[in-house]
Amino acid sequence: MELRQLEYFVAVAEEQSFTRAAERVHISQSGVSAQIRRLERELGAELFDRSARTATLTVAGKAALEHARAALSAAGAVGQAVSAVTGLISGRLTVGMVNGCTITPLFDALAAFHAAHPGVRLSLLEDNSDRLVESVRDGAVDLALVGTTAPPDGLESWTIVSERLVAAVPPAHPLAARGTVTLRELIDHPLVCMPPGTGLRTLFDQACAAQGLRPVISLAAGAADAIAALAARGLGVAVLSESMASAYRGQLIALPLTDVDAPALLALIWRNNPNPAVRELLHHSRRTFTASDRTRHERQ
Repeated sequence: MELRQLEYFVAVAEEQSFTRAAERVHISQSGVSAQIRRLERELGAELFDRSARTATLTVAGKAALEHARAALSAAGAVGQAVSAVTGLISGRLTVGMVNGCTITPLFDALAAFHAAHPGVRLSLLEDNSDRLVESVRDGAVDLALVGTTAPPDGLESWTIVSERLVAAVPPAHPLAARGTVTLRELIDHPLVCMPPGTGLRTLFDQACAAQGLRPVISLAAGAADAIAALAARGLGVAVLSESMASAYRGQLIALPLTDVDAPALLALIWRNNPNPAVRELLHHSRRTFTASDRTRHERQ
């Protein structure tokens, strides 16, 4: 028994005509008749009374009709469920990333997603975290990697990194031998920091405001590499996260800020009830970020 036989059977039953049923399913009348005869042989009973001008159901045909409709409906549901997560994921997926953030597990996730779903057109947009949050809220961006001080209200989120702020200075800097530093001690020196609208800058500004401090940012740059390079040349004290600063060991010494307890967060954010493409990219992201964390711990 084949689904097409059931489709033809239902068509004849509803049209009460082999001719009209053939037009409906776009094959010849002889083709419909042959498949119905084959189905009747498999079932061991005639489904239609062919003695009249119209094709009317026999008792056996009436008993089979609703089951045939249910089988076709179930087959359609199977197709819809599978297509929601496989080959029929299509269209466009816009991913946001905070400026200057080179996070290779995200790139690995994008590559894995593209290999699995080449029909989806990927777009990558760099911006500051504040604007990316709003872009996700209004639907212009489907998923974004942002720096933040807390998960944004009204959005789903997954925290990738949670770590403290540090001051980073070259070995010859007056603060280098201290081991730790407070905000009040830090703002006596020129500072190099992320621009407004980024998670690190928001956290730093909030911490200073809580103590009534007004830091002067001498230089601002959107990439950790640029901030570290400026600090290494003596142009200011870099304000970075722990992992950012650790990438420049030998050039800079990281000093924990003892009076800043709130962590800097790097998080993936998306709207509630994401579409299948976003769910698939999240699946790949969890795999790549988890593998990256495992590799980092093994190296330590």
